[in-house]
Amino acid sequence: MIGHLAPRRLNHAGFSLIELMVAMAIAGILLAVAVPSYLSQVRKSRRTDAKTVLLDLAGREERFFSTNNAYSSLATDMGYSGTFPQTVANGYYQVNLPTVAAGTATAVATFSLTAVPVGTQTADTQCASFTVTSAGAQTSLDSGGNDSTSTCWK
Repeated sequence: MIGHLAPRRLNHAGFSLIELMVAMAIAGILLAVAVPSYLSQVRKSRRTDAKTVLLDLAGREERFFSTNNAYSSLATDMGYSGTFPQTVANGYYQVNLPTVAAGTATAVATFSLTAVPVGTQTADTQCASFTVTSAGAQTSLDSGGNDSTSTCWK
Protein backbone atom coordinates (compact mmCIF):
# COMPACT_ATOMS: atom_id res chain seq x y z
CA MET A 1 0.00 0.00 0.00
CA ILE A 2 2.89 2.29 0.40
CA GLY A 3 3.46 2.44 -3.28
CA HIS A 4 -0.19 2.79 -4.11
CA LEU A 5 -1.27 6.34 -4.86
CA ALA A 6 -4.90 6.93 -4.04
CA PRO A 7 -6.63 9.83 -5.79
CA ARG A 8 -6.88 12.81 -3.51
CA ARG A 9 -10.31 13.89 -2.70
CA LEU A 10 -10.72 17.63 -3.02
CA ASN A 11 -12.93 19.13 -0.37
CA HIS A 12 -14.54 22.21 -1.88
CA ALA A 13 -16.49 24.57 0.30
CA GLY A 14 -18.75 27.26 -1.16
CA PHE A 15 -21.23 27.62 -3.97
CA SER A 16 -21.11 26.52 -7.52
CA LEU A 17 -21.60 29.07 -10.26
CA ILE A 18 -25.08 27.71 -10.99
CA GLU A 19 -26.14 28.01 -7.34
CA LEU A 20 -24.85 31.56 -7.26
CA MET A 21 -26.72 32.48 -10.46
CA VAL A 22 -29.98 31.01 -9.11
CA ALA A 23 -29.60 32.99 -5.88
CA MET A 24 -28.94 36.18 -7.87
CA ALA A 25 -32.02 35.56 -10.05
CA ILE A 26 -34.21 35.08 -6.98
CA ALA A 27 -32.80 38.25 -5.39
CA GLY A 28 -33.43 40.16 -8.63
CA ILE A 29 -37.04 39.03 -8.79
CA LEU A 30 -37.61 39.99 -5.15
CA LEU A 31 -36.09 43.43 -5.75
CA ALA A 32 -38.20 43.96 -8.86
CA VAL A 33 -41.31 43.40 -6.76
CA ALA A 34 -40.23 44.97 -3.47
CA VAL A 35 -38.74 48.30 -4.60
CA PRO A 36 -41.81 49.62 -6.50
CA SER A 37 -44.06 48.49 -3.65
CA TYR A 38 -41.84 50.26 -1.12
CA LEU A 39 -41.75 53.48 -3.17
CA SER A 40 -45.54 53.38 -3.50
CA GLN A 41 -45.93 53.11 0.27
CA VAL A 42 -43.52 56.00 0.80
CA ARG A 43 -45.54 58.19 -1.59
CA LYS A 44 -48.75 57.23 0.20
CA SER A 45 -47.26 58.16 3.57
CA ARG A 46 -46.28 61.60 2.25
CA ARG A 47 -49.90 62.28 1.29
CA THR A 48 -50.71 62.51 4.99
CA ASP A 49 -48.33 65.45 5.33
CA ALA A 50 -50.09 67.34 2.51
CA LYS A 51 -53.54 66.69 3.96
CA THR A 52 -52.39 67.78 7.42
CA VAL A 53 -50.97 71.04 6.06
CA LEU A 54 -54.17 71.79 4.13
CA LEU A 55 -56.37 71.16 7.15
CA ASP A 56 -54.08 73.33 9.30
CA LEU A 57 -54.26 76.15 6.74
CA ALA A 58 -58.04 75.83 6.58
CA GLY A 59 -58.16 76.23 10.36
CA ARG A 60 -55.91 79.28 10.12
CA GLU A 61 -58.19 80.77 7.44
CA GLU A 62 -61.21 80.26 9.69
CA ARG A 63 -59.36 81.84 12.61
CA PHE A 64 -58.45 84.83 10.44
CA PHE A 65 -62.08 85.07 9.27
CA SER A 66 -63.39 85.06 12.84
CA THR A 67 -61.41 88.21 13.68
CA ASN A 68 -61.44 90.03 10.31
CA ASN A 69 -64.74 88.89 8.74
CA ALA A 70 -62.86 88.03 5.54
CA TYR A 71 -60.58 85.29 4.26
CA SER A 72 -57.01 86.07 3.22
CA SER A 73 -54.72 84.93 0.41
CA LEU A 74 -51.60 86.21 2.20
CA ALA A 75 -49.29 83.63 3.72
CA THR A 76 -48.27 86.05 6.48
CA ASP A 77 -51.88 86.37 7.63
CA MET A 78 -51.86 82.64 8.26
CA GLY A 79 -48.55 82.54 10.10
CA TYR A 80 -46.30 81.58 7.19
CA SER A 81 -43.32 83.59 6.00
CA GLY A 82 -43.04 84.72 2.40
CA THR A 83 -45.80 84.38 -0.17
CA PHE A 84 -47.75 81.63 -1.84
CA PRO A 85 -46.99 79.19 -3.34
CA GLN A 86 -45.41 77.64 -0.25
CA THR A 87 -43.44 74.39 -0.34
CA VAL A 88 -44.66 72.29 2.58
CA ALA A 89 -44.69 68.72 3.85
CA ASN A 90 -40.90 68.36 3.89
CA GLY A 91 -40.63 69.71 0.35
CA TYR A 92 -42.89 67.13 -1.30
CA TYR A 93 -45.96 69.36 -1.80
CA GLN A 94 -46.63 72.93 -2.76
CA VAL A 95 -49.65 74.87 -1.50
CA ASN A 96 -50.86 77.27 -4.15
CA LEU A 97 -52.30 80.74 -3.63
CA PRO A 98 -55.66 80.33 -1.88
CA THR A 99 -58.68 81.09 -4.01
CA VAL A 100 -60.67 83.59 -1.95
CA ALA A 101 -64.09 84.99 -2.81
CA ALA A 102 -65.32 87.92 -0.74
CA GLY A 103 -68.78 87.76 0.73
CA THR A 104 -71.61 89.80 -0.75
CA ALA A 105 -75.16 90.57 0.26
CA THR A 106 -76.31 87.35 -1.42
CA ALA A 107 -73.26 85.07 -1.09
CA VAL A 108 -71.02 84.06 1.78
CA ALA A 109 -67.24 84.44 1.64
CA THR A 110 -65.38 81.29 0.57
CA PHE A 111 -61.87 79.95 0.18
CA SER A 112 -60.23 76.99 -1.51
CA LEU A 113 -56.76 75.61 -0.74
CA THR A 114 -54.92 73.24 -3.07
CA ALA A 115 -51.71 71.25 -2.62
CA VAL A 116 -49.87 69.65 -5.55
CA PRO A 117 -46.88 67.29 -5.43
CA VAL A 118 -43.41 68.51 -6.35
CA GLY A 119 -40.07 66.76 -6.84
CA THR A 120 -40.09 62.99 -6.57
CA GLN A 121 -43.66 63.04 -5.23
CA THR A 122 -44.92 63.88 -8.75
CA ALA A 123 -44.65 60.15 -9.44
CA ASP A 124 -47.79 59.81 -7.30
CA THR A 125 -50.17 59.98 -10.24
CA GLN A 126 -53.07 58.58 -8.23
CA CYS A 127 -53.26 61.68 -6.00
CA ALA A 128 -51.99 64.58 -8.11
CA SER A 129 -53.74 67.28 -6.07
CA PHE A 130 -55.56 67.79 -2.77
CA THR A 131 -58.14 70.52 -2.17
CA VAL A 132 -59.96 71.77 0.94
CA THR A 133 -62.72 74.39 0.81
CA SER A 134 -64.36 76.67 3.35
CA ALA A 135 -67.41 74.41 3.23
CA GLY A 136 -65.25 71.55 4.50
CA ALA A 137 -65.14 69.64 1.20
CA GLN A 138 -62.01 67.52 0.85
CA THR A 139 -61.33 66.46 -2.74
CA SER A 140 -58.45 65.17 -4.82
CA LEU A 141 -57.71 64.51 -8.46
CA ASP A 142 -55.45 62.03 -10.19
CA SER A 143 -52.98 63.07 -12.87
CA GLY A 144 -55.68 62.68 -15.54
CA GLY A 145 -58.00 65.14 -13.77
CA ASN A 146 -60.35 62.42 -12.54
CA ASP A 147 -61.81 62.41 -9.04
CA SER A 148 -59.73 60.26 -6.68
CA THR A 149 -61.18 61.52 -3.40
CA SER A 150 -62.32 58.10 -2.13
CA THR A 151 -58.79 56.74 -2.52
CA CYS A 152 -56.67 59.71 -1.49
CA TRP A 153 -58.54 61.17 1.50
CA LYS A 154 -59.01 57.94 3.48
